[in-house]
Amino acid sequence: MVCEKCEKKLGKVITPDPWKSGARNTTESGGRKVGENKLLTGKKARYNPYTTQFNKCRICKQSVHQVGSHYCQGCAYKIGICAMCGKKILDTKKYKQTSV
Repeated sequence: MVCEKCEKKLGKVITPDPWKSGARNTTESGGRKVGENKLLTGKKARYNPYTTQFNKCRICKQSVHQVGSHYCQGCAYKIGICAMCGKKILDTKKYKQTSV
């Protein structure tokens, strides 16, 4: 679960998605240019496993699955918060949620 503000921080895939209607990186949606050199333009959002550091979850202290997140996906789902910034997204007061 990521809020709308933190969706911009997520990494992008270089190859185009086969599902064209909802893809962010096709030429129709304005996300990709024709003849663009992806080696030069894609460095900012590209995933690099050697230089990035995965943080620990602030609640359960296990390793977080994506760079820039402070909460693991399980804790963010249970509490109903954004995994990156911790903003409340969903009211889980009347939900019966389990981690299994």
